[in-house]
Amino acid sequence: MPTIIFNKPYGVLSQFTPEHGHPSLAGFGLPAGVYPAGRLDRDSEGLLLLTSNGALQAMVADPRHKTAKVYWAQVEREVTEEALARLRAGIELADGPALPCGARPLPDPALPPRDPPVRFRKTVSTSWAEITLKEGRNRQVRRMLAAVGFPVLRLIRRAIGPLTLEGLPPGSWRELTPRELRALGGRT
Repeated sequence: MPTIIFNKPYGVLSQFTPEHGHPSLAGFGLPAGVYPAGRLDRDSEGLLLLTSNGALQAMVADPRHKTAKVYWAQVEREVTEEALARLRAGIELADGPALPCGARPLPDPALPPRDPPVRFRKTVSTSWAEITLKEGRNRQVRRMLAAVGFPVLRLIRRAIGPLTLEGLPPGSWRELTPRELRALGGRT
């Protein structure tokens, strides 16, 4: 059974059943029998791993395994070093403390435009931050950045462990190579 890397577009649900008029993974020609290892909410984009390997699914999705996930977040205003330092130290969220994470400013990445586009406001600038988590709670990156004063406008999961979106346009997918699977910790 294959293990798939998929670049989930904005607005697509991380499940195979459409719901409330929102498109699902079923519309992208993915092989039968694979399921998401973790989730991305409908408003987030980026790397989604799909597999039928339960051990690999648990290794990627379960925070006990501490698989790093890298997110690129476009936020309102210029993100400050003070805010990033607070994230690196760990902050308190409504559902408990968030572990310390990697957080750094990111130069404006060359990304395909989002459909629909991110709202533009002439009076409010935007900037980008890279956040690296080893846990993954519901809407965690959005909640963390909001807690330090920087609401998220666009959120893209760029990497899971050694896997990245490099060369994979939104809405496309491919099977992992045996080498990538080994690097992720799966068996070939």
